[in-house]
Amino acid sequence: MSSVLLEVKDLTVSYRGALALHGISLSIHQGESVSIVGPNGAGKTSLLRAISGLVRCQGEVNLDGRLITGLAPERVVRLGVVHCPQAAQLFPDMTVLENLDLGSFTIRDDTARREALQRVFELFPKLADRKKQRAATLSGGERQMVAIGRSLMSRPRLLMLDEPSLGLAPLMRDRIEEAIGQVHRTWGLTIILVEQDTAFAMDVADRVYVLDGGQVVCHGPTAEIAGDPAIRRAYLGVA
Repeated sequence: MSSVLLEVKDLTVSYRGALALHGISLSIHQGESVSIVGPNGAGKTSLLRAISGLVRCQGEVNLDGRLITGLAPERVVRLGVVHCPQAAQLFPDMTVLENLDLGSFTIRDDTARREALQRVFELFPKLADRKKQRAATLSGGERQMVAIGRSLMSRPRLLMLDEPSLGLAPLMRDRIEEAIGQVHRTWGLTIILVEQDTAFAMDVADRVYVLDGGQVVCHGPTAEIAGDPAIRRAYLGVA
């Protein structure tokens, strides 16, 4: 088995005294694609925000055995952990190219930046056609492409995606799923996917963690989790 890239130990997050995560522990191996699923309010987004340094937490987050808990978000990004948040949070008055370029702030070498941009355009050819267009004029699916592309511009070691299918039409949802599968399989990128669409989550994951009430209630290989009728009924919203 590949080495552990990310390890979370006894992670607790609270907002104004209300616990969002209750001592969560999990591990992500190099090259894995892992989905985090569960009902609304389960703590999925809080987990990503804690890993990326956006919220205070107790416990440990280790990257390659190095403790990164408490580091500023920009330092976490420089170490190769990139968080693509919900709802394609772009700068609407900037062009597609300008939004993408913001993702490469950790790369000093111009050649490396051009190569990263070319890879994004190969992944999402439509963005090359739209590169001079303002983000505000894009469709929802196109904005999601830019958000993912911007996250890839820093050449991350670990990409964390929060609800990438949210609000997308079925055809665009399928295109985003295909792109995530491609960067995992072809690029060899390690991925954590938080997703409310359980079919989407299962399709792209090697393993699945199920959260409920801020705790891990079960985890395992995707086929094992998807094939358990009790888990499907209780946590995945499917019969």
